[in-house]
Amino acid sequence: MRVCTRRRSRTLRLWLLIVFLSLHLLVVSLVLSIYHTSCELHSYPDIQTSVSFSVQNTSASTSTMAAAGSDTQEMEMDGTADDLAKLEALFSHPLYNLPTPPLPDGDWLLKVRKKKKEEERSAQQWLSANEDGYDPILWNASAETHPPWLRFHLGISRWQMYQHKDPNLSVLTQQMASLRIVSAVQKSGGTQLKLVMSFPNYGQALFKPMKQERHEETNVNLYYFSDFERHNAEIAAFHLDRILGFRRVPPVVGRLVNVIKEIKDITTDHKLVTTFFMSPVGNACFYGQCSYYCSTEHAICGRPLKIEGSMAAMLPDQSLAPRRSWRSPWRRSYSRSKLAQWATDSNYCDSIKKTPPYDRGTRLVDLIDMSILDFLMSNMDRHHYETFEKFGNDTFLIHLDNGRAFGRHSKDEPSILAPLVQCCRVRRSTLLRLRLLSLQSYRMSDVMRASLSQDPLTVVAPLLTEQHLSALDRRLETVIQTIQDCLQQHQHHSDVIYDDIADLRQNLS
Repeated sequence: MRVCTRRRSRTLRLWLLIVFLSLHLLVVSLVLSIYHTSCELHSYPDIQTSVSFSVQNTSASTSTMAAAGSDTQEMEMDGTADDLAKLEALFSHPLYNLPTPPLPDGDWLLKVRKKKKEEERSAQQWLSANEDGYDPILWNASAETHPPWLRFHLGISRWQMYQHKDPNLSVLTQQMASLRIVSAVQKSGGTQLKLVMSFPNYGQALFKPMKQERHEETNVNLYYFSDFERHNAEIAAFHLDRILGFRRVPPVVGRLVNVIKEIKDITTDHKLVTTFFMSPVGNACFYGQCSYYCSTEHAICGRPLKIEGSMAAMLPDQSLAPRRSWRSPWRRSYSRSKLAQWATDSNYCDSIKKTPPYDRGTRLVDLIDMSILDFLMSNMDRHHYETFEKFGNDTFLIHLDNGRAFGRHSKDEPSILAPLVQCCRVRRSTLLRLRLLSLQSYRMSDVMRASLSQDPLTVVAPLLTEQHLSALDRRLETVIQTIQDCLQQHQHHSDVIYDDIADLRQNLS
């Protein structure tokens, strides 16, 4: 009896041990499987790997993941739709559609010359020369025959680079992003590599290639004058300038360019072509010739052949529309040890207000508009600005060269707002738009996200990270608070607010 009992006890213990070991092995195998899967997903976050992983799982888990992915995609689409609705509402707001008096002929930068009757008989239209790579073009005085780049040039006026809701804007940017490139040469001057791209319709664009990943911040030990020029900053500056209602940045759009077919094979720049090479991993690279970052250590490389870049519409040739360059009164010293006068003199603006051209007209508030734009995108590199000579001192400031903007999102640079802080002067229309953009229904980060989503490079990655978009909202609060502080310091609000809207009404009456 005892023997039987012992045998049963041993058998039971043996079975319990087998069950325990089986369960343990099952748990270990499940943990290893999950760990292996999570590593695969983290290492290869591309679409094909995600699809492959889904096929390997059970039908229940597949349907769950698909439902979750579908919900996420729907949420993103809803968010994009909401942002686009905000952008449309912003541009439909009365502050962006103020009535303006008709412009006299002298307030347009360029005009199509009307030919005399004798000339009209002999030449009814302009026929382009038969050049390799260029399309035969027939132009006449009718605007319908003009290519988008020429319409852009003819639309520049004394007060703005282009008109609000100009239908030509989308056509122009679409062509810069897609037209065949027939010529690519390096632009002379400047500190970093830039190329002038020509198109079959004789239009041109300034190409700035990608030098820094979107998520990377500028090195804290790098001086502003040694910083990279970022292609996405040029694109974002155009969109932000438009959202602020300034319209003083020439149109800019993103584009993927083939390093070999669209630059090396078509360039006539012999110095540029000598800088092309293939990297050890087979990427096509070049570096050009310039003051900064033009070396094999800072080469521009495709992945493996294509590179991102910004395409900025070229302004009319200087022979047709000369421009004047002005040294900014708040220019930085560009020294590693010396500060500019404005950085140490709190009363600096008092002397500037008495100095031409800042002693009359709108030049001072124009410059303060520019400082607000620069502060929002953290651009410390505004040493000069330009105007069209034809319009003298009564005209807008051209907001060019914004490549060093959007370098850091984690830090704001209050010194950029020095013109506003020291002068306590701002346009009424600018203040009203800033307040509008601080409201939830027109929040700056949302409308900026929506505007940038329409750029072709968004299919690669968002042009600004969410941290940069959040920084815009934070900096906007700082600008509005700075103006509020100015209003509290001055008894009369007219000392702070330049009422350009009242001036507009007066001109209309």
